[in-house]
Amino acid sequence: MIDLHLHTTASDGRRTPWELVDLAASVGLTVMAVTDHDTTAAVFDVRDSAAARGIEAIAGIEITAVHEGVDVHVLGYFFDPENRDLLSFLAAQRATRVRRVKQIAERLAELGMKIDVDRILIEARQYPSRSVGRPQVARAMVAAGHAVDMRDAFDRWLGRGQPAFVERPGATPSEVVAHLHAAGGLASMAHPGRTRMDDAIPQLAASGLDAIEVYHSDHDAAAIAHYRDLAQQLGLLATGGSDYHADPGRDIQPGSSTLPPEHWERLKARWLTLTPR
Repeated sequence: MIDLHLHTTASDGRRTPWELVDLAASVGLTVMAVTDHDTTAAVFDVRDSAAARGIEAIAGIEITAVHEGVDVHVLGYFFDPENRDLLSFLAAQRATRVRRVKQIAERLAELGMKIDVDRILIEARQYPSRSVGRPQVARAMVAAGHAVDMRDAFDRWLGRGQPAFVERPGATPSEVVAHLHAAGGLASMAHPGRTRMDDAIPQLAASGLDAIEVYHSDHDAAAIAHYRDLAQQLGLLATGGSDYHADPGRDIQPGSSTLPPEHWERLKARWLTLTPR
C-alpha cells in the first residue's frame, strides 16, 4: 500500500515520526511520505525509521499557498530536504504561521474565549523547525471548553467567514511549485475535492503543477473519477494518501486512502526523468 499524505507532531499530527512509522508498518504500508505543513523536520527520522521496517519513505511536504485569498495546499515529493533556498522559504512560512496564531488568539480573546496560546508559541520558539497553525488553536479551544471538538472550532470560529478567521498572507501556488521544482521535486495540488477550486487547476497546470491528489480520504468514488479524468485531460499525474493526523473522532488511518501502484510508478518515473543520474 502506498500512502503519500501523512502528518506527524512536526506540524499538526498527533503521532511522533517513530510512532507513525510503527503504525504504517502494522497496517502494511510499503511506500510512505510524511507531508507535514511547511516543514521538513520529520523527513529524516521517518526515512531512517521506515528503512529499518522495510518501508520506502520519500521526502514529502504540504506547503500552504494563497490563491485569490484562499488557501491552496501544495504537496511536494522527492525534493532535496536540505535545499537551502527551500529551507529559507519554509522558515518564512512558519514565521507567518506564528504571527497568524497570535492574531487569532487575540481575536478569540476579544470574543471572550481565551486560550492557552503561550503553550503553542513557546513550542514554536523551542522547536523552530516545527509548524504551528489553526489546528493547534482548535485543540486549545477544545481544551478550554470553547468548542466540542476541532470540527466545531473550525465550523463556528476559525473557518473562513467565521468570527475568529484571520486572512493568511503567502506565496502563490505558482511560486510554491517553483520552489519545489528548484529543490528537485514534484508538486501536487492537495485534496482538490475539499478546496473546490477546479477552475484554478488548468492555470496551475500551465504554471508547472505536476499532479493532482486524486485519491484522498475526503474523496468518494465520484470525486476520484472526476479528478482522475481532469488530471488526464490536463496531462497531470495522480497522487494519493489518507491525510492522517491521528485526530480523535476521525475514522482515518494510514492506508485509509492509497495511491494505486500504477500511479506511483508513473510519479516515480516522471521524477527520474527530471533528475540527473
